[in-house]
Amino acid sequence: MESMNDAPVLEVSHVRREFGRDRFVAVDDVSLAIRPGEVHALLGPNGAGKTTLVKMCATLLAPTAGSIRICGEDVVARPRAARSKLGLVLGGDLGFYHRATARDNLLFFADMQGVPTASRREAVERALTRVRLEDAADRRAGTFSRGMYQRLHIARALLADAPLMLLDEPTTGLDPDVALQVRDIVHDLAAEGRAILLTSHIMAEVEELASSISVIIGGRVSVRGQAADIAASAGVSAVTTVLVDARHGAAEEALAAAVGEGSKVVRRAHAGRWLVTVFWDAAMGAADRAQALSSALDPLDASYAAAAQTRPATLEEAYVALVGGRS
Repeated sequence: MESMNDAPVLEVSHVRREFGRDRFVAVDDVSLAIRPGEVHALLGPNGAGKTTLVKMCATLLAPTAGSIRICGEDVVARPRAARSKLGLVLGGDLGFYHRATARDNLLFFADMQGVPTASRREAVERALTRVRLEDAADRRAGTFSRGMYQRLHIARALLADAPLMLLDEPTTGLDPDVALQVRDIVHDLAAEGRAILLTSHIMAEVEELASSISVIIGGRVSVRGQAADIAASAGVSAVTTVLVDARHGAAEEALAAAVGEGSKVVRRAHAGRWLVTVFWDAAMGAADRAQALSSALDPLDASYAAAAQTRPATLEEAYVALVGGRS
C-alpha cells in the first residue's frame, strides 16, 4: 500500500488540450506523476506543448480532456485549493512593481496568495533568504539584474511554502554563475521534499537536476526515463569522439562509409583540429565499432583509432539524436 509520503504531489492523467476553432492539439494524452523530492523535467522542441502543460498544471489553462490533481485536488473542480499547493515560476521581465522594493513586492503577493497576516513578514523574509536576496530586500525591483529578478520570481513562488513547484525555463538568459545559483536553489528545494516540474532547453541543467525526464514531441510523450533511455529510443548505443588534424578532414567521410547507414557521423572545428563524433547504431556491437574505426582511421593515421573515446551518449547527444533538426 502506498504511504502518504510516496503519494504523488502532481498527477497528470491522459491530458489533452485543444485550441481554436480548428481544434489544434497542443498536448495529447500526456500522463505523469511527481512525488515529494522528485524533479521531473520536460524536454522538447519549441511548440511541443511543454509550457501549455505547465500552465494547465498551474490552473491557468483548463484541459480539454483528462485530469490533473495536486495533492489530490482537481485543478478544474477545485482550482483555488489546487493553486494554494503550488508555486509557479514563469520568469521574464514582468511580474513585479519596479518602483517598489523587493520586500514590498513580496508582501503584496503574499497578501494576494492568502498568506496569513500574522506570518506574512516571516514568510517574506524566509523567501528572500532562500534565494539569497536578503541584502537586496530594500532595493527597488527595477534596479535588479536579470539574475536577481529571476531569483525574486522564485521567492514569490516560495511564499506559500507549497509542496509543488512549477519552473518554466528558470535559467534562460542567465550568466553561467547566476544559473548555477538558481540550480542550487532548485536542488535544495527538491532535497527538502518539494515536487518539481521543470522545463529547460539547457541539457546539462536537466542532466544535473532531473530525477526523470519526459521528451515531448508534437504534444505527446515520445520517451520517458534518463539519458540512456532517450539514446536507446533514438537507436544510439554509444558515442565515439576523436580529434584529427586539420589535414585529415576526410576522416568524416571515411567513417561515414565504414559505420554504415544506421550510424551518424558529424564533425566540427575544435582548437585548430576536427572533432569527429560517431553516433553508433544500436545494432553495432563493440567489436564491429572497433573494426569500423580501425578501417576508417588507420589509413589516415594509425594513432587516431587508439585515441578515440567511446562512451554512453550524454543527454544532449541523446536528445539531438532523437529530435533531429526540430528547433
